[in-house]
Amino acid sequence: MSTMTDLVQWGLRGASLPRRRALALRLGVVLAFLALWSLVSGLVVLLGLFNPIFLAGPWLVLGKVWELALSGELWGHLGATLERVAVGFTTGALLALALGLPAGQWRAVRNLLEPIVEILRPIPPLAMLPLFIVWAGIGETSKVAFITYATFFPMFLTTVHAVQQVDPLLLRAAASLGARRPQLFFRVVLPAALPEILTGIRLGVALSFFVIVISEFIGAEQGLGYLINDGRNFFLVPQMLGSAIVLGLLGYAGNALVVRLGRHWLRWERP
Repeated sequence: MSTMTDLVQWGLRGASLPRRRALALRLGVVLAFLALWSLVSGLVVLLGLFNPIFLAGPWLVLGKVWELALSGELWGHLGATLERVAVGFTTGALLALALGLPAGQWRAVRNLLEPIVEILRPIPPLAMLPLFIVWAGIGETSKVAFITYATFFPMFLTTVHAVQQVDPLLLRAAASLGARRPQLFFRVVLPAALPEILTGIRLGVALSFFVIVISEFIGAEQGLGYLINDGRNFFLVPQMLGSAIVLGLLGYAGNALVVRLGRHWLRWERP
């Protein structure tokens, strides 16, 4: 704790855990969850609380995922889901940034966009899915559009708010040093707003994996959502739970990637 920033952070959060200890703690939590899951599923079998088929044990579920991976079936479904998420999320993020940055910077743009956004934002994405299917069919376009619609609003709102919250003192200081409008935007506004923008992107990543399952329930022949729906139709509980776990791992990996990129882009925040 050699700097004032370190002292302040230590006072607010306490001493940070070493990396190895933090990793061990996370692995311990995961193992404890698996142990609890195994215990509950075992008690269901021993006590006959209900039909064990309703709650497959973790090793049965992980074994099913391993079986799908070895047969190659998992990778086709995984690739289809990742492709849809990547295209839909990227489109939503680009639209949110392209509209959110000027909306946060200029009141006229914000007044123009705000009524439309506030009318559409409360409409649940699930309510729009039938319309996307009617407009674009049951192919890839409707699924990508559905993800784009669902992820756009949180990223747009956080981007607008991030730009609005930039400290005016920073802008005046840069202007007094001769910075022009493009320089103010790229050298002051964008770096200052980036932490909150990245928070919105993290929300968008999580939401994209949340809604992809719904879109793959309808008219899809590949995808993790299709696997879940197929397991529901034929009562393959290990397949359903295994596909859900893979989705959760993908979401975790996507969030970790954004966090790592944020640490790289926001190096200037750390002394």
